[in-house]
Amino acid sequence: MSAAKPSATIRYTLMRLSIFVGCLAVVAVAVTYGVLPSGLGGSNVMWIIMLALLLSAPLSYILLRKQRDEMSAQIAPKIDRAKARLAANQGQEDGVAP
Repeated sequence: MSAAKPSATIRYTLMRLSIFVGCLAVVAVAVTYGVLPSGLGGSNVMWIIMLALLLSAPLSYILLRKQRDEMSAQIAPKIDRAKARLAANQGQEDGVAP
């Protein structure tokens, strides 16, 4: 009995979240030790989150290309089926006289 392969979407999301949390930790340490500037007034936490988002987005784009492609391949047939159902439903509605 083999273990079921986790959903590509869940795997991608968890990996993306992991990259963000890693960037958040690095930025928090860098701001704490003065390597990066701190936020103005009481905005330090928001500043750290924004910097982590800014760093994690391009990293995720580059590092998770394979996972993004797998997720797209898994989702595309479902979207195609939904579009086909929608088109069929619209065709039925167009054929009904008021």
